[in-house]
Amino acid sequence: MEEQVIDYLHYLQIERGLSTNTRKSYERDLYKYLIFLKEQNVSSWQNVDRFVIIDFLQKLHSENNSSATIIRMISSLRGFHQFLRQERVVDHDPMQHIDSPKKAQKLPSTLSVEEVTKLIETPDTTKALGIRNRTILEVMYATGLRVTELVELKIGDLHLSIGLLQTLGKGDKERIIPLGDYAIQWIEKYMEEARPELLKKNTNETHLFVNHHGRPLSRQGVWKNLKQIVRDAGIDKNITPHTLRHSFATHLLENGADLRIVQELLGHADISTTQIYTHITKQRMADVYKQHFPRA
Repeated sequence: MEEQVIDYLHYLQIERGLSTNTRKSYERDLYKYLIFLKEQNVSSWQNVDRFVIIDFLQKLHSENNSSATIIRMISSLRGFHQFLRQERVVDHDPMQHIDSPKKAQKLPSTLSVEEVTKLIETPDTTKALGIRNRTILEVMYATGLRVTELVELKIGDLHLSIGLLQTLGKGDKERIIPLGDYAIQWIEKYMEEARPELLKKNTNETHLFVNHHGRPLSRQGVWKNLKQIVRDAGIDKNITPHTLRHSFATHLLENGADLRIVQELLGHADISTTQIYTHITKQRMADVYKQHFPRA
């Protein structure tokens, strides 16, 4: 049975062109599913019916998995069983009558412009790592890059003379994003003063952001550094790298940007994903009204 899972993951890479992170998500889900089937002594895909699926989903629920996790698992199983049917491994699709629970719309947390400024100005820029961290924050807020896109940035992706950078987003889709003056100034400062110091002898490294060993900075490294900067800034909010992306989109819309432009900048395939930010701006408008209008 594992052979078909491997075939499906290969199909996602070659035929569908899904990103590495998305494929890893499918892989984790399907191997968790495989473990359950082995525990239930199910030895063939042909023997999997909707009741086996329901038992598996109930097990996930009993383990206190979130509704978002279960919805994602259902999506993974749906795609996989459709693949098995297409490849004629089975003659039925047990997911056919399994409905996905509706996902509650959760508005992403954002920072105010003042909070972003406070956060960005926190790193100690008298040190190489401080300059790097300040540059990372400037770039993330100026571009709305995902953290994976940020750590994968190469020197060759920068076009500072025309104020642009290029990146590969989800599904390896390339997009071009403008850079603001502040971000450009800090990138130049980082490349001139801090990056050579951090690289040490590792002068062949092409990634833009490196750690204190001169090797590419990891996603986990960005998260860890950001948590420390948030503490140093005295901001009492649960801030992740994605919070800066959300703030970037929200502040653009609040200042009159077109939704389609924001969609392009964020690299969303579907504009409905971008539309959640309009709910944030409406919520903030209502909050401001209640706070400042005397008869609210």
